[in-house]
Amino acid sequence: MEIHLPWSGDQMPDKYAKYAPAANMRGGYPILSFPFSISDVPVNTKYFAWSLLDYDAVPVGGFIWIHWLATDLAASTTEIPENASQSGAVHFIQGRNSNAGRMVNVQDPLINQRYVGPQPPDQTHDYTLTVYALNAPLELENGFWYNAFRRELQGKVLAQAQVEIPSQS
Repeated sequence: MEIHLPWSGDQMPDKYAKYAPAANMRGGYPILSFPFSISDVPVNTKYFAWSLLDYDAVPVGGFIWIHWLATDLAASTTEIPENASQSGAVHFIQGRNSNAGRMVNVQDPLINQRYVGPQPPDQTHDYTLTVYALNAPLELENGFWYNAFRRELQGKVLAQAQVEIPSQS
């Protein structure tokens, strides 16, 4: 399985991250999700799930920062369009990101239960997008937490792919 990003060069375009224009921000957070596609999908795939995590946040905040959790995208959809997180252009279930936790506690579900873009405070960070091919849906509802996501993946992953996406500070 492979993940494809539509931009040239390594770095995530500004419109999906810290230097997004005002139209792509909500409450000071970048919320326009980036497009990607999936190829070489295993034959028995029924659904996709994905996570976007910032492991480079550990030295800054002490934990991995969650930027996007999603599941139950039908396997017939291998093109995830720009702004899929907010627009509803394709149907999938979304979990809470780190802005929902007690340390930040953003109350707006359009921020804390959708994609929220990179805003690295100290240096360029690498964001890890992991896509999972699933043989069954995850038994989760909108607003799920990462720990529930990890548990539900058990025994349902046919394949996974990862890509590192740098974003500037």
